[in-house]
Amino acid sequence: MKILRAKAEHITYSKEISLCIDESAKVRGTGIARRTPEYIANKIKNKNAVIALDGDQFAGFCYIEIWGHGKYVAHSGLIVAPIYRGKGLARKIKKEVFELSLKKYPKAKVFGITTGMPVMKINYELGYKPVHFSELTDDPEFWKGCQTCKNYDILTRTKRQMCLCTGMLYDPREDNKSPKKNLNKKIKSNLLSKKK
Repeated sequence: MKILRAKAEHITYSKEISLCIDESAKVRGTGIARRTPEYIANKIKNKNAVIALDGDQFAGFCYIEIWGHGKYVAHSGLIVAPIYRGKGLARKIKKEVFELSLKKYPKAKVFGITTGMPVMKINYELGYKPVHFSELTDDPEFWKGCQTCKNYDILTRTKRQMCLCTGMLYDPREDNKSPKKNLNKKIKSNLLSKKK
């Protein structure tokens, strides 16, 4: 299994990734925003994506979004193909996309919204903390991405104050000041060793 920073040669997997995200949303019965193959291909072209491959077989994917003129980044579209689930692959993909974010956007706050407990757990291990939606980007383009989610009406009724998703945030400035810094480094080191 290889976890790679996606390149142009991986654009051929865009349709399969899009379908995998759609199918996962149906099976889970929870809100997952739809991503078109073209949208995914664009993330790959911009070198803002990570892909997992088992030989030539697609196994998993995640990409980076930039919001608020670079003040925030989010990891979106985290997906693992059904036959590879339950083996810790999502954690390895998330770790790689997290490292890519910190390298490309070192001053940006990293955030995500999710209904998935496994993703929340991975985020926590990486140093994210649960936050109110008001601490996330106010970029309207980000919230437009929620329009294809079946829970979008909840988000609009509450004026983007809450939804079924949990907001989580990693602030690199806080991590550097925090007494938990060494603990976070240890956690990140443990995640990295699991990757090997």
